[in-house]
Amino acid sequence: MSVPMLKIGAVLSTMAMVTNWMSQTLPSLVGLNGTTISRGGTSERIVSALYPSPEEGWQIYSSAQDADGKCICTVVAPAQNMCNRDPRSRQLRQLMEKVQNISQSMEVLDLRTYRDLQYVRNTESLMKVVDGKLKVASDNPRSLNPKGFQEIKDKVSQLLPLLPVLDQYKMDAKMILHLREEVRNLSLVLMAIQEEMGAYDYEELRQRVLLLETRLHSCMQKLGCGKLTGVSNPITVRASGSRFGSWMTDTMIPSSDNRVWSMDGYYKGRRVLEYRTMNDFMKGQNFVQHLLPHPWAGTGHVVYNGSLYYNKYQSNIIIKYHFRSRSVLVQRSLSGAGYNNTFPYSWGGSSDIDLMADENGLWAVYTTIPNAGNIVISRLEPMSLEVLQTWDTGFPKRSAGESFMICGTLYVTNSHLAGAKIYFAYYTNTSSYEYTDIPFHNQYSHISMMDYNPRERVLYTWNNGHQVLYNVTLFQVIKTSGD
Repeated sequence: MSVPMLKIGAVLSTMAMVTNWMSQTLPSLVGLNGTTISRGGTSERIVSALYPSPEEGWQIYSSAQDADGKCICTVVAPAQNMCNRDPRSRQLRQLMEKVQNISQSMEVLDLRTYRDLQYVRNTESLMKVVDGKLKVASDNPRSLNPKGFQEIKDKVSQLLPLLPVLDQYKMDAKMILHLREEVRNLSLVLMAIQEEMGAYDYEELRQRVLLLETRLHSCMQKLGCGKLTGVSNPITVRASGSRFGSWMTDTMIPSSDNRVWSMDGYYKGRRVLEYRTMNDFMKGQNFVQHLLPHPWAGTGHVVYNGSLYYNKYQSNIIIKYHFRSRSVLVQRSLSGAGYNNTFPYSWGGSSDIDLMADENGLWAVYTTIPNAGNIVISRLEPMSLEVLQTWDTGFPKRSAGESFMICGTLYVTNSHLAGAKIYFAYYTNTSSYEYTDIPFHNQYSHISMMDYNPRERVLYTWNNGHQVLYNVTLFQVIKTSGD
């Protein structure tokens, strides 16, 4: 196996789940220059980045790409409700509004003085005519006959409206001087408050975080795949359902679609709940129910491009169920695959066939009798469910707690209980494997589902009736042309 020369290595810490929900629920903001702002507290408080209590601030983790190809940016900012309770923030907002009102008043004055100036310019020729006639009359009084005198009177009458215009000019000039002084004073106050608070207006900050979200997605798309080197502390999203189950978001559709699906139990289930957003899933509201035509087995389901792929109960048949049409598009037997607790993970639960998706597509993880119970990986064609290629990992499936795919690599845990770690990795691109030692905190001591979402770059787990997320750290190799 040839090893290419690696010119640049960068570690990508992905916290993409935060950004997928920023546009809906994120009431805080960040700076954009690779700055890191931190706050006291343990790493387990990362949960506050997604679901803070009213007393706590938000921790926002996101990234942008620097010149060396690294995705970096870690930020902590206060929640919006905290900003609203801050009297200085309220005072700052009021002052900003006052400055805005003053600016509008100055625009009105400018428009009015411009209009009056046009009037003065239009009467300029008339004033010259009157001035000329008066000079003639002054030099030769006898030349001023009654008709000429009346003409001068008429011209002067036309100029009389100029007097209030001039008066208005004087008033506007005083007003402008007053406004300029007030703007200057307010500017000094605003600068002092902003320097003291070190904060920005909330709406301005919200726009900054939206911009950061866009940069994050762009950065992640540029970097592509990488090797798993770490798993974050758990982020508990919700506690619901029974001890066993699965939950997920779509692994392929655009990030604007934030639906969440939940499937409680590991056998004979047919009820799938679809929540509109992650926030709705947290609160258990705004959901619709899908009643599957065939019951499922295990918890190894995956939503891929608008369809649910799952193992039909008491069979090795894979079913593709389309949510929008509420119909089965295709079903196919996974030839030779064990089912009905023949070759499950260590926790049992009819987990013989585990379907998953990563950056490279759709996969099935299972085993067969000819493979002596060792884990088999098959890449599937999403439309027909045809097996495209298969690998024998040599790792006994009953010794595995759970497994998941990242960038064409299968990662296997050594247990579903407390103390578990990611113990084994199989690389489909080289058909090789290695033993790993990547710890993660199994907070609720019984994991019955663990799947990677390539769109969000997080691990979804169902842990003893708790729905939990883990962020992953990937080692990203960036190659230059000629490698």
